Formats: sequence, structure tokens, C-alpha cells
Amino acid sequence: MKIKLLVAAAATVVASSAMAQSAFQGFYGQIATGYESNQLGSISSTSTESNPVNGSGNTGSASSQSFGGAPIVVGLGYNFAVAPKWVLGVGADYSILSQTSSTFSANINGADLPAGTTATGNTVKVGNRFNIFLAPGYEIDKDKLVYLKAGYSSVQATNNPGNSATLPGYGTYSNSQLGVTNQASQSKTVSGYIVGLGYKQMITNGLYAFGEANYMSYSKPSFSGTQTYTDGTVGTINNSSTGSLSAYQLLVGVGYKF
Repeated sequence: MKIKLLVAAAATVVASSAMAQSAFQGFYGQIATGYESNQLGSISSTSTESNPVNGSGNTGSASSQSFGGAPIVVGLGYNFAVAPKWVLGVGADYSILSQTSSTFSANINGADLPAGTTATGNTVKVGNRFNIFLAPGYEIDKDKLVYLKAGYSSVQATNNPGNSATLPGYGTYSNSQLGVTNQASQSKTVSGYIVGLGYKQMITNGLYAFGEANYMSYSKPSFSGTQTYTDGTVGTINNSSTGSLSAYQLLVGVGYKF
């Protein structure tokens, strides 16, 4: 009986030591960059209040947009050792930089507008992306970790209306020439999920390098804003995406495990 107890105690000490030897267990902070691509479905719009330029109101539409750039993503988290070679991470990250599309045109239909009228100079932007996630990981050896990510994501989508319109047979006119003195940007925060795959390589004394591939999907954003006309009338414009908003990131970075 004493021998069995000694063996059990020794096994417990060995297992505890193996878990304690994890180079990735504990708090960490990191920063990364790379490439980000965003896709927003086509947008439909309506102006819902009469005004001297648009009569009883207009409808409009714009095609889907793809845009991206180099993000900067900062993150914090904690890895728990849950078994020999296995950790469970709890983390959060934030994208510092926003991404803006190229300018695009939107078709406008209205009783007092010629067929084929387009609003020009429109853009859409995403920013303030925030993720909270769990990250189960497996240690290939004491300095190498592969992990998955899954959790909640939110992002702010902004629709920036154009500053001019082209009327077939008449030419291009600025908003002020069309009687619009102010047209506000329209923002909406939408939520969704993140899934990802990553790899960390310990360099020395808590400093590590890592790479990640992440995919994020969100609900369809809808926007509402106002525009003011030269006679003082305030109109309302409602825009909604007929497709979802999604994004993927390919990141490389460095971090420190405290």
C-alpha cells in the first residue's frame, strides 16, 4: 500500500511539473500586422422625407465592396495549463487602424431625376474591431505552440455618402449645386464571430513570434442619417446592406509572456 501511495504521489508531482514547465502559461501581450480584407454586400437606400430636390423621395443601390490594407492589432490574454502539453487561452484583441474602400458610385432612382443618375464619391469604412475569444493550444515542444481561436467579434461599419451626382444629359453636380448643404456619415456597430488558427514560437526569456489566420463574420449592417437642404428641410436617408459583412486577416507579430 505504501509503495502504491508513493508511486501515485510521484506521478502527481511529475504531471504537475510537466504542466508548470509550459513556456506559454500565464499573461501575455502582443502586437501584429499583415493584411486584412473586408467584404460588404450590396447596399440599398431610400430617402424618406420630401424635399425640393428629390420630390417625394428616391431609392438607390450600390454594388458589393471589397477593400483592405495593413492592420495593427494589439492583444492581451492569459494561458492556463490544463494538461501536459495543452493550454487554454482567454484573450482579447483590438484593431487600431480602420480600413476604407475606394470611392464608388451608387445608382439613384427618383421621379424628378433622369434615368441612370449616379451618386459619386461614396466610400465605406470599418474600424474599432474588437474580439474576445478562447484559444485552446497544443505544445509541439516547450517552445512551440499551435492553437485555435473562437469567440465574439464586433466592428463599426460607416457609410460615407458621395459629394456629387452625375445626371445623364446634364453633367456632374456637387451636392451644394443640387441643394444639399450637409449629408452626414452613417455608422453602425455590428456583432458576429471570429475563428482562427495560429502558431507561436518562443524566442527567448518570454519573447515570442507568432502568425495567425483569422476569419470574422457579422450581421448585415443598416445605416440611417440625415441630410440638410438649402431651404432648411432635413431629410432622412436609410441604407441597408443586402449582404453580410465579413473579413479575414493574415497576421505576423511579436509578443511577450510575463
